[in-house]
Amino acid sequence: MNAMNRARFAETIRGSLIVSCQAGPDHPLRDSPTIARLARAAVLGGATAVRCGGVGGIADVQAVADAVPVPVIGLTKRGTSGVFITPTAEDALTVLAAGATVVATDGTGRPRPDGAPLQVTIDAVHAAGGLVMADVSTTAEGIAAAAAGADLIATTLSGYTPYTPAPEGPDLALVKALTAALPEALVVAEGRYHRPGHVRAALDAGAAAVVVGTAITDPAWITGTFAAATDR
Repeated sequence: MNAMNRARFAETIRGSLIVSCQAGPDHPLRDSPTIARLARAAVLGGATAVRCGGVGGIADVQAVADAVPVPVIGLTKRGTSGVFITPTAEDALTVLAAGATVVATDGTGRPRPDGAPLQVTIDAVHAAGGLVMADVSTTAEGIAAAAAGADLIATTLSGYTPYTPAPEGPDLALVKALTAALPEALVVAEGRYHRPGHVRAALDAGAAAVVVGTAITDPAWITGTFAAATDR
């Protein structure tokens, strides 16, 4: 069943745009109905899947899953440092039960809050019929996550771990390295994709799909980029 689900999901997203709909605790858009409307707008614009959860957690995942006809990549966050993206198998199963097709989780080698390895989360989600996106920051982490059974390997955490420098733009080098090391894997490009040209470059580098969030779903950030070009 998981192989069938993975093949179907791969067909849905390959060569496409995934939109991340999230808002921080103090953001004006911070409520689940608003996040769901953002997701609907993203799908109207051509998104083939929606990534959501984060600070809004399970409520956001459920609201978006109820609002859109495309697959949901769900997550929840606990804390703000270390492993905090869907950090345990229990968290992952809760996200799946809320309506996610795919559970996004920290795929680095850092210690998880419950001390369990990534494999435990992957096995639990697979047993429940879901798929796993491992958010990594290095090629070695991506290889390890794929070996543990992760269905998708995402570059989400490049520049957001203490041992990876933060480039100004997206980490296309990591996309290329992962696709070279894991030719059969679904590598998803995510992190600082702010322009259409970035999306095209990631697909040309071998990414199966590209996740864009802030540049589409954060009006404050978008306004700021235009305001920066003015005299005020």
